Amino acid sequence: MASVLHGSARTTPCRRAEFQASKESTRALAARYGLNPKTMAKWRRRTTTADAPMDPEAPKSTVLTPAAEAIVVTFRRNTLLPLDDVLGCLRDTIPNLSRSALHR
Repeated sequence: MASVLHGSARTTPCRRAEFQASKESTRALAARYGLNPKTMAKWRRRTTTADAPMDPEAPKSTVLTPAAEAIVVTFRRNTLLPLDDVLGCLRDTIPNLSRSALHR
């Protein structure tokens, strides 16, 4: 099974394992592979060669409170209205409701 790397990855899991097993200095390895010494130090410190997840553990709305978000979701499920109509109906009920908050 091939591993999928994120777009900015400059190393592979195989290469990262080499970094971790090497007895050479961090600075010398970084120079040889054309990487930043901080990146090399990061991979040598880790116990795994997999990319760490960068997503938040519990995604949240940046504008709405959990209660307001629950109101919007329940209203939308019950009425099946488009988002613009939901915005018009709930704008008075939820003061900081915006179109961008509904799309998140």
